[in-house]
Amino acid sequence: MFNSRIALVVGASRGIGLAITRQLLREQAVQRVYASYRHPGTATGLLEINDERLQTISADVSDAGDVQRIAAAIQANGDHPDFVINAAGILHEHDLQPEKSLNQCRQDSLMRLFMVNSIGPLMLARAVIPLMPRNQPGHFAVLSAMVGSIGDNRLGGWYGYRASKAALNQFMRTLAVECRRSHPQLCITAIHPGTTDTALSEPFQSNVKPGKLYTPSLSAARILQVVSDAQAEQSGHFVNWDGKPIPW
Repeated sequence: MFNSRIALVVGASRGIGLAITRQLLREQAVQRVYASYRHPGTATGLLEINDERLQTISADVSDAGDVQRIAAAIQANGDHPDFVINAAGILHEHDLQPEKSLNQCRQDSLMRLFMVNSIGPLMLARAVIPLMPRNQPGHFAVLSAMVGSIGDNRLGGWYGYRASKAALNQFMRTLAVECRRSHPQLCITAIHPGTTDTALSEPFQSNVKPGKLYTPSLSAARILQVVSDAQAEQSGHFVNWDGKPIPW
């Protein structure tokens, strides 16, 4: 049973983030859902939701000012979120594509991947964790990726995406250590959602085995289940969509 009352979904314009937002709004216990999006043109599904409990915020997780505006919107209502999930992330955009070799690595592309996939989520944590209850159960989760596992890396390639997700995992692990003192009942989770039928995975779906490409709705349900079931003593873990640990 989902017991969170105030939720925040960052990167809710489409895909898994939008599916998570919709499923949260189906939960009677949820009193308010804050949902951020980067571009209105790709957020029509979110912006068309008619639910008085939903408050949308235009924000880019890689922009420090935007991240602070998310926190300010929550503070303005006097809310204390007990469920936060960052679903924002990039694998490709414009002229940025996953590298197949060292020669394809570019400094600007690497910086962009780290800003969105690693630094942005950490700055989000810096902004919103002080607003979360200190002595009540809560969850702060990020969508990571199996390819961010150093121990599981057998194919190589995708330098920037792999490294930015590995950095994200380390950030969350380090954050969990600190939060054991400041927020002892908070559980921090990095979760691999499985290959989901979204714009992020679309160019690479031909390589996915039959039955291993999941709908956003299914991935969202699994994520919500695994994250909400996790206990504070598990904080700082890196898990698959089925809750099984992934090697660092």
